[in-house]
Amino acid sequence: MRLVVLGGGESGVGTAILGKKKGYDVFLSDFGKIKNNYKEVLLLHKIKFEDEKHTEDLILNANVVMKSPGIPDKVPIIKKIKEKNIPIVSEIEFTNQFTDAVTIGITGSNGKTTTTMLTYHLLKQGGLNVGLAGNIGKSYAWQVSEGKYDSYVLELSSFQLDGIETYKPHIAIITNISPDHLDRYEYKYEKYIASKFRITMNQTEDDFLIYDADDEAIANWLKNNSTRAKLVPFSISKPLDFGAFLEENNIKINTTNENFDMPTSQLSLEGKHNVKNAMAAATVAQLLKIRKDTIRESLSDFQGVEHRLEKVLKIQNVQYINDSKATNVNATFFALDSMTTPTVWIVGGVDKGNDYTELLSLVNEKVKAIICLGIDNAKLIETFGGVVDVLVEASSMVEAVRQAYKIAEKGDTVLLSPACASFDLFENYEDRGRQFKQAVQNL
Repeated sequence: MRLVVLGGGESGVGTAILGKKKGYDVFLSDFGKIKNNYKEVLLLHKIKFEDEKHTEDLILNANVVMKSPGIPDKVPIIKKIKEKNIPIVSEIEFTNQFTDAVTIGITGSNGKTTTTMLTYHLLKQGGLNVGLAGNIGKSYAWQVSEGKYDSYVLELSSFQLDGIETYKPHIAIITNISPDHLDRYEYKYEKYIASKFRITMNQTEDDFLIYDADDEAIANWLKNNSTRAKLVPFSISKPLDFGAFLEENNIKINTTNENFDMPTSQLSLEGKHNVKNAMAAATVAQLLKIRKDTIRESLSDFQGVEHRLEKVLKIQNVQYINDSKATNVNATFFALDSMTTPTVWIVGGVDKGNDYTELLSLVNEKVKAIICLGIDNAKLIETFGGVVDVLVEASSMVEAVRQAYKIAEKGDTVLLSPACASFDLFENYEDRGRQFKQAVQNL
């Protein structure tokens, strides 16, 4: 059996290692440059590979192709593979056949990284032998090839879910759905929503789907479609007979005979969106019978995720916050909503078809100045030019931070929450966040 892996990043290299271990004839091809550390791993495992090209003769003889989630369907090599009817799967789908581990799959437009990390923290503290993979950390395939864990918490993007056929998580979470990555879904929001709900398509009556009952897109899908999984809603706006909800600033979960409750004031993460993330993670822990005291402790000592509303430094009583992971409007909405002081907002980057108008009321209420950090800021200037007194442009992170330092006064917050992808000026959102932190530390 010949396995061809397209993409020499974390998921591609992990899949190649697992395929080799399971007896496949493996070839890995990357149209870009493979990083040296991954090349060394491939050489060590005696896996044949190429980079900066796709050699068709070595690819189109595959029995199965695993493509990395970042490769769109419209690239020529994918079209040719499809013409030959060679099955294309995702890393998650390929790996799934080689493990009996229980998986908790987490998707959503926002909050999935925090919810994934928080769920993993709860289960680990609860004594489960659990791994963390998917869109985060060491690849699922790589970890399964080492066979160390009985269960996994997987962060799953819509692109990863597009490549599944038989995979099913025992517990699925959909944190929320808002327009994102529409460029990959022919700008059709319903296609993107359907992609997210693939997470539950193979679930049975013995499985669970945890979801935000306050989310319009989720509620509409559930009204018009069905899943066999047991539905477990969470809400911060209404009491629920079954699920997780708020009652006088207490989180209540009544999914088992053992009811759980905890004051929101004891959560380590601030903001309404994090109350929801905590509800979703705690519901998983409840379903997997983690002790209530352990859940409470873990929710109150969780450290948060880098580049997600990460407090960097306070300088002259101005708080600098790194929210570089906010790559869409909805994520930035949560960030601005959680601001309690006048805010200098650094925004901009590669726009994925953003509609900034939904931020207008928050900007009006919370933002005193905007710094546009991108190559093309025309849309931002058009939307917010008349709303704030100060709007300036910056062509580098250092310049943006220096301008923010000049504008901000005692008691203000400087918030980097770009609402855009980072590829115009940075390698990725992590690089953008690290450059922000570095620039703040150098003030």
